[in-house]
Amino acid sequence: MTEAGVTDRRAKLALVTTARRVHNSYQDYLRTLEISTVKLEYCDGEIYAMAGGTPAHADLAAAAIALLVGALGPRCRVSTSDLKVRVEATDLSTFPDVSVVCGQRETSPIDANAVVNPTLLVEVTSPSTEDYDRGDKLSHYRQLPSLEAVLLVSHRRPEVTVVERVEGGWRETIARAGESIVVDALELSIPVDALYRGIDLNGSSGA
Repeated sequence: MTEAGVTDRRAKLALVTTARRVHNSYQDYLRTLEISTVKLEYCDGEIYAMAGGTPAHADLAAAAIALLVGALGPRCRVSTSDLKVRVEATDLSTFPDVSVVCGQRETSPIDANAVVNPTLLVEVTSPSTEDYDRGDKLSHYRQLPSLEAVLLVSHRRPEVTVVERVEGGWRETIARAGESIVVDALELSIPVDALYRGIDLNGSSGA
């Protein structure tokens, strides 16, 4: 644990501890968030420090925003990781890399700054968060009634996992270099190559 009952998400994932769990109220989380220098995630009484990103991570998130704005136009609002999203069903509040809301935004009754009705969420994976992004966090996201799809953008190679709501459940497909990211419910199609263009996954952004 770090100060003010905040757990490092990377340490939480890497270690199994028998220490007594510290329970924080949601108001504790909001107060800590106000003074924190990093983004914080809240889940069922625990507060986690969210890992910082690499230049490539930032570039991929920015490219996703630009492409989504161009593809979706005025019918949807595309937001950066400064937008908090709350999953009321599982008591998770977090900051996805990219959030899309089509229609009127709705906020949580306990947090006026947390949106509860995203249509599409994007997470750019990293070595420290990939298992969480593809596992527990994705499970939380699936509990959002408004959500049509989650895009998991790989930090390792030009590859995007599309987790899309379908009748009776969810469908997972992978779009690779030369293919397109498709979300049928939004009539969305974005080339994978356009998302990764000019981005060096092993270093800084190219020209």
